[in-house]
Parts: sequence; structure tokens; C-alpha cells
Amino acid sequence: MTTIMHQSTIHIEVKTDENRIPSAISWKASDTGAAENQPARAMFLSFWDPADKSALRIDLWTKEMMVDEMADFFYQTLMTMADTYGRATQYADQVEDMKNFAKSFYARFREKQLQQNKA
Repeated sequence: MTTIMHQSTIHIEVKTDENRIPSAISWKASDTGAAENQPARAMFLSFWDPADKSALRIDLWTKEMMVDEMADFFYQTLMTMADTYGRATQYADQVEDMKNFAKSFYARFREKQLQQNKA
């Protein structure tokens, strides 16, 4: 019996300026159904290298990425990472710790924004 495996492709394009700072990021995935590349202002991409037991990562953002957008991006990413960790391990206590950290991180960011806006 032959098992049919599905294959997906994710294509990422990063355009840079003369200093190699990202000026545009776009992506397209074969399973989304979107015909055109989708724009993004930031991305995180991580791979686990089992031989070295280390994470290989790419994190990029464009000049247009605003500080409040970066805080939202980090908050949402931390919350998603907690959910993923929970599905993989079933360690609800650590998931809760991670989510509490994410909430605290975001609350501290909001406080800084309020203080800066008052100044």
C-alpha cells in the first residue's frame, strides 16, 4: 500500500536597500489559494537542527514596521508559541506561565507607550 503524502511550498521574498536592510517582505504558500504574494512587515522563521540541538532562525522587519506593530507581533507570537508548546507537551502549567509572561510583556509595553505619549 502506497501512502500519498501532501507537499506544500512556502515562498518568501525579501527585498533590501543598499545597506541590506529589508525594504519589502512578501510570501506565498501553495495551500492558501491566494494568487498573489502577500505583503508582510516582519517575519520570524525558525528551524530545529537535531544534529546541533539548536534553533536556526531568521527574523526580519521592514523600516515601515511601527513599534506598536512590533509589540503586537511579539505578543501574538508568544501566545501562539505557548499554544504550540501545549499541544506538543500537554504541560498546561508551563503554557500558562508563557501566556502570563506574554500578557505582562504587552502590558508593560502599553504603559511605556502611555508614558511616552504624555511626555
